[in-house]
Amino acid sequence: MKNPIENLQKVFESRIRLGIMSALMVNDNIDFNALKELLELTDGNLASHLKALEQQEIIVVSKQFIGRKPSTTYKATENGKELFRRHLSALEGLINQQ
Repeated sequence: MKNPIENLQKVFESRIRLGIMSALMVNDNIDFNALKELLELTDGNLASHLKALEQQEIIVVSKQFIGRKPSTTYKATENGKELFRRHLSALEGLINQQ
């Protein structure tokens, strides 16, 4: 019998990282403040989770200036999207297991 948790990804065990990836799966990219507001997080908490996802090459960061204001946006990589899809599929498999 196949291991039902084999495709669960440790990087997505946090509810915050699940929230970040969920937002990035339905948006091409999203900026830091929008993520912070959506997930109701502090700057530091969000930044630490984003850094962890970036280090695993799940997301990429883009920094630019809009006028005189800095803007940081995040985008899921193709690899990150695939890992997240596998993670969700594994969760669905666990739920539907009899």
